[in-house]
Amino acid sequence: MLKLFSAFRKNKIWDFNGGIHPPEMKTQSNGTPLRQVPLAQRFVIPLKQHIGAEGELCVSVGDKVLRGQPLTRGHGKMLPVHAPTSGTVTAIAPHSTAHPSALAELSVIIDADGEDCWIPRDGWADYRTRSREELIERIHQFGVAGLGGAGFPTGVKLQGGGDKIETLIINAAECEPYITADDRLMQDCAAQVVEGIRILAHILQPREILIGIEDNKPQAISMLRAVLADSNDISLRVIPTKYPSGGAKQLTYILTGKQVPHGGRSSDIGVLMQNVGTAYAVKRAVIDGEPITERVVTLTGEAIARPGNVWARLGTPVRHLLNDAGFCPSADQMVIMGGPLMGFTLPWLDVPVVKITNCLLAPSANELGEPQEEQSCIRCSACADACPADLLPQQLYWFSKGQQHDKATTHNIADCIECGACAWVCPSNIPLVQYFRQEKAEIAAIRQEEKRAAEAKARFEARQARLEREKAARLERHKSAAVQPAAKDKDAIAAALARVKEKQAQATQPIVIKAGERPDNSAIIAAREARKAQARAKQAELQQTNDAATVADPRKTAVEAAIAR
Repeated sequence: MLKLFSAFRKNKIWDFNGGIHPPEMKTQSNGTPLRQVPLAQRFVIPLKQHIGAEGELCVSVGDKVLRGQPLTRGHGKMLPVHAPTSGTVTAIAPHSTAHPSALAELSVIIDADGEDCWIPRDGWADYRTRSREELIERIHQFGVAGLGGAGFPTGVKLQGGGDKIETLIINAAECEPYITADDRLMQDCAAQVVEGIRILAHILQPREILIGIEDNKPQAISMLRAVLADSNDISLRVIPTKYPSGGAKQLTYILTGKQVPHGGRSSDIGVLMQNVGTAYAVKRAVIDGEPITERVVTLTGEAIARPGNVWARLGTPVRHLLNDAGFCPSADQMVIMGGPLMGFTLPWLDVPVVKITNCLLAPSANELGEPQEEQSCIRCSACADACPADLLPQQLYWFSKGQQHDKATTHNIADCIECGACAWVCPSNIPLVQYFRQEKAEIAAIRQEEKRAAEAKARFEARQARLEREKAARLERHKSAAVQPAAKDKDAIAAALARVKEKQAQATQPIVIKAGERPDNSAIIAAREARKAQARAKQAELQQTNDAATVADPRKTAVEAAIAR
């Protein structure tokens, strides 16, 4: 009975609260194989494409670079970026990047030479003979970041997992409408994806490895099952299609029944999650010796004539990718980076593709419908029913709108995954996610300011304490000097006392005057004669100087002669 229960629980899946079922719209792009895109003429590579600080530049303007050559150095959480092709560095300057406001970030701009030459590649086919630290360092230095989320450095994530990871989850859900990058990658490169999973498992040594994939990807499921036919170490779990089952906390609960604690991480419950695309990038970094210079991007939407999934070089302008796919823009055409629920509209199309770019959606005017005017909240609680994080979006909306940051924090706004489910079901067309993003940004800014103020206060108090210590030490030295004179001072005092005693002794002695003798004033007379001789010598020297000046100045001589006449 125990074995039966264990077998039942082994294949059991759980269901999270909330969630929605929007139109999938995936058949537009998942039916054609991955294809290459012609190289762009110019590439813009932002130095920061991940969570953490940007790396240290190691190239200069005018340098010739090869594909895969590091453009920055990675230390700690600083993840390096690499040249996407061979060419020349023409500029290192701020450039608009993939951001809702197209914020400018420091970027390396490369003009391609068309040869696309690689750096020498040193693959580790025998990676099992390498240590855990060597593999993590290689993954980090080859620029691998999470390709399905916010771009957290994979090496740092693996290092932080340590030895406490029991379950490795590979996220293959890809639940957002339109996006099929992971689906197509699994269909075309299933064996390489599985090899990357085995590398991750070799590093972490988990007790179980689970691949979570939604049941709306039958071709990808078939390919993975074929590759895993002879394997017992990796379990493929097919889950019902529901948005947002691809969220990290949601998929963790679906596959394990464990909930990530509030304010904690999945590693706190022995779980580490990686994306399918990340596993593929790990395989290329370790076995092929190739840094991450490209990724799969979905090009979809009714404004694109040839939708599909392409291998897009990092740094390629969005406009170049869309034009290659037959982009037919309308008058008020929008282009969304990401999906329709979690993505954002690009202000312009010359921003580059980065590591976290998974989809470019170019819908027609009728595809997403006309934007509706925002109306007042009617407190219907539909948003609360749809929230997969068990939050109260209607309350968070009022707190965000009223700048009540403390109440928003108390109601766990930090747990919002910004999936957009609440905004999708809202009958008042309130853009709830936008309010929540702004509120979280303001709270983060306030905390950052508080942190800076606390650090400044700590520095001031440390300085005051140091000054007080120095003052106390100085007073102590003065006090010690007054109480205990130095040795040389003691010698001087003793010498002075000896002289006083000697004079006193001389004063007490009687003066003996002999009859007929005169006082001996020879010393005084000699000193006086010496002073007179010195005065005469000085007077003679001064006279010679005046005579020389008189001879040397003919004008003075002429004036004296005129006066004499």
